[in-house]
Amino acid sequence: MAFHEIRFPASLSFGSVGGPERRTEIVALTNGHEQRRTPWAHSRRRYDAGLGLRSLDDVAALIAFFEARSGQLHGFRWKDWADYTSGSVRAGVQFQDQIIGRGDGRRREFALSKTYASGPGSYVRPIAKPVRGTVLAGVGAVAMKEGLHYEVDTATGTVTFDAPPGPDAEVTAGFEFDVPVRFDADRIAVSVSSFQAGDLPSVPVIEVRP
Repeated sequence: MAFHEIRFPASLSFGSVGGPERRTEIVALTNGHEQRRTPWAHSRRRYDAGLGLRSLDDVAALIAFFEARSGQLHGFRWKDWADYTSGSVRAGVQFQDQIIGRGDGRRREFALSKTYASGPGSYVRPIAKPVRGTVLAGVGAVAMKEGLHYEVDTATGTVTFDAPPGPDAEVTAGFEFDVPVRFDADRIAVSVSSFQAGDLPSVPVIEVRP
């Protein structure tokens, strides 16, 4: 088992359907109330790659990608067109999009993350697969330059600064990112006549934990 640092064709994932999944355990009490808890600290995303197919060439590209990953064996990158950037898609990536930590004068490595906030609730999502060349970082509201002030490991989502950010300095980053996934089936069933009639195959894809 390995992870292949290659992205599923973005033109095919564009038409897919999917998103985050949560697991909630609900216990009904005898007094009519209920207790809710979750065993998952993080959500997990699922997609259907079959819905993005538009032509027989797309089907051929899907089968080639599936075979090269040996079905479910090897993971790969997936662009979630509904959620692939640290901030607003319209505004573009900005180095102050997300706060990823605070300096202490010693620490040089910071993990990328994205915070989802709504009302009193929020969720911090680890970002392990940033897109190469899109990561902008800053320290104390000052933009840094990749290759001069910091380096990015696009396989783990770690930003390493050349010099440790000063005590209590806010460390920020903006980026585009992919979702680490694998196929969730070892079989693809496609009928050419059915496909041409508009019957699309189901090709489940599921997020893998970093």
